[in-house]
Amino acid sequence: MADVAGIDGCKGGWLALTLSAAGHVRDVAVVPRWRELDLDGCAMLAVDMPIGLSDSGPRACDIAARRHLPKGRKSSVFAPPCRAMLGCRTWAEANVLGRTGDGTGISHQAWNLSPKIRELDAAIDPATQDRVREVHPELVFQRLHGLTGPGSTPLPSKKSTAGRAARLALLEIAGIAGLPERLAALPRKLAQPDDLLDAAACALAARAIVEGTAKRLPDGPLEDPPRDARGLRMEIWF
Repeated sequence: MADVAGIDGCKGGWLALTLSAAGHVRDVAVVPRWRELDLDGCAMLAVDMPIGLSDSGPRACDIAARRHLPKGRKSSVFAPPCRAMLGCRTWAEANVLGRTGDGTGISHQAWNLSPKIRELDAAIDPATQDRVREVHPELVFQRLHGLTGPGSTPLPSKKSTAGRAARLALLEIAGIAGLPERLAALPRKLAQPDDLLDAAACALAARAIVEGTAKRLPDGPLEDPPRDARGLRMEIWF
């Protein structure tokens, strides 16, 4: 089986973790631009960034993702900008656009990610989306945790020492080898530990997609997912 990769946005641009078929971390790289990622040898790429943007209103996959996460972790799923907002120059402009449209503005968190969302959107089309899938790491971690749904126990915040330790343990139990060494060598000016752990979770999801064991939101026929104006599937895998 070929390598797979998990990708997360970070301060330095994009962090990519390549995972071998045996579960070893083959490489960790941080590049400033998506087009500079050297992942041609990977069978599947899984990225923690929205792919497919609605014209207005929330995406069904985001609503479903929040339902799958326990109380305390639901806020990790934020509403991405609608497609028209990508053309805005400021948060205020995008917020007014949303509120005068369907009455929904945009959070500062979502707006701060809009440059990366715009960059990824420009690089993806319906054909390449077969190899590049949207993943939400918290869904992966909660699935590894063995508990999902409103009544399940949430993991501690990934920004906390306890949260990072819990996620690292789950990834190691899942068979990923070599993460502590990679964390120790991570350049903190470019990326943080939770960026690497999220990328590793995405890589696990990429492996599951290749193996046919991954789950997808929203529920429904895989051949008929919601699509945006560009024909991109609006779905989250884990």
